[in-house]
Amino acid sequence: MKQRLQTFGRFLSGMVMSNISIFIAWGIITALFIPTGWCPNETLNAIVSPMQRFLLPILIAYSGGKMVYGDRGAIIGACAAAGVTAGTETPMFIGAMIAGPLGGWCMKQVDAFVQPRTPQGFEMLFTNFSAGILGALLAVLGCLAIGPVCLMLNTVLETGVSFLVNHGLLWLTSVIVEPAKVLFLNNAINHGVFTPMGMSQVAETGKSIFFLIEANPGPGFGLLLAYCLFGKGNAKETAPGALIIEFLGGIHEIYFPYVLMNPVTIVGLILGGMAGVITNTIFGSGLVSAASPGSFLAILGMTARDSYLGVILSILIAAAVSFGVNAVLLKAFGKEKDVEAAKKEVADSKVSSKGGIPQPAPAGFALPKLAFACDAGMGSSAMGAATLSKKLKAAGVDAAVPHYAINDLPADMEAVVTQASLVERVKKQCPKANIYPVNNFMGGAEYDEIVQDLLKQPEAPAPVVTSGIARPSKIVFACDAGMGSSAMGAAALSKKLRAAGLDIPVEHSAINDLSRETAFVVTHESLAERARIQCPDARICPITSFMGGAEYDRIVTELMN
Repeated sequence: MKQRLQTFGRFLSGMVMSNISIFIAWGIITALFIPTGWCPNETLNAIVSPMQRFLLPILIAYSGGKMVYGDRGAIIGACAAAGVTAGTETPMFIGAMIAGPLGGWCMKQVDAFVQPRTPQGFEMLFTNFSAGILGALLAVLGCLAIGPVCLMLNTVLETGVSFLVNHGLLWLTSVIVEPAKVLFLNNAINHGVFTPMGMSQVAETGKSIFFLIEANPGPGFGLLLAYCLFGKGNAKETAPGALIIEFLGGIHEIYFPYVLMNPVTIVGLILGGMAGVITNTIFGSGLVSAASPGSFLAILGMTARDSYLGVILSILIAAAVSFGVNAVLLKAFGKEKDVEAAKKEVADSKVSSKGGIPQPAPAGFALPKLAFACDAGMGSSAMGAATLSKKLKAAGVDAAVPHYAINDLPADMEAVVTQASLVERVKKQCPKANIYPVNNFMGGAEYDEIVQDLLKQPEAPAPVVTSGIARPSKIVFACDAGMGSSAMGAAALSKKLRAAGLDIPVEHSAINDLSRETAFVVTHESLAERARIQCPDARICPITSFMGGAEYDRIVTELMN
């Protein structure tokens, strides 16, 4: 159940996270130029409404469609969202979150039906018109159906929110928010739920408290400060660094392991979150846009002009309440030692006995395809990847470790480092990878153990050299634009391969979009050199005519031998 919630939440937040910089841009313009802003300007204020009503929802829908079905899904999702936004004056963020994935899914189904039935030579015609017709239909559907349904949903949400606000009960949201954050649903809650609600409120009042409910760094700061003073062992040693990163860097995920170490501390986080919400409610304070990451500095940058006192107090009071409660809880219930602490102490002793210097990489060492993954692929994984890269470099392996959101991990990863509670999701995404779980993103002994284990990896065997053309897992047919001639050539070659009993998929692509890892490329002889530059390790098969004929037969014959 937790994995399903994380996956669904990651999908929702992914539509917003990829566009968060544009939300910040809109927030800066709003903070400066609206009538109550720092530099009121009637002309520049005209930018605010179009960005909020059209640009941001369409970008969200574009991202949602792309997550479902790549570029074709993205453009159809955006087209559907245009219909949703045109039918109402209300910002349709929820409608965009529906229209985008729906457009991507519909495009995927249409292509699956049309492409196998497309006559040779008509690929570009069928491809463009199928997408155009679908886009028009979904835009009309968005305007006449999705938009009105979302307006009803907005009304229901506004009624519920108004009830909580009018009865002074908004602080109750912390009972759900703080435990959900520890389950790595923080991005889903903030960007999937509170950001759309906050944007609607900004349209009416110029600011919103919703941007502060999850993003407030105060509760986490208070918890880590309590660990600094009253924690034990490795947790106490790493807490000061984690505190700075959480408060100024805005990476809230860094304190989640400290909660899981002593689950009773969730009480302090909830009470701290409640105190922050109550403070903002009393002062009527809010932000003009989403603050991401949830850093003290980022929050100040998005604070409404009349809200600085309330916002700063909400952070300080939330931190004070969280610290006070968690200090008592850690002194009364804090674990003296657990299995992970013992393992860390053993590993620390190993490193100390060797002068803290990792064992060097063996001769001929080949690092496996390695990545660091977290839920959103940004804060905690970026920090962990940088730390692991430094550890590898100290061991003589000068390799940068990439970081990904779990849903974006390439399936061919050989080794993945991730937080212990996310291991099952990584296994589903990369079933063949060796997974290294960590309990603390600050690293230390856990990272040393990972490096030592990676250094034991055997050297990759030399590739076997064979005569003729090695049979690839897929063939990419490339032309300059990646549409007309390559689509026609890919269809013709696919038919010849199927007729010969070879189950090798053939894709088509623009040369500039070819992945560097592509192993087998068919292209016109005039484009062969460009393909070779783009894919230096690929087998390039030049042809003189995209119509194929004997040249395609030659490729098929060599693949069969």
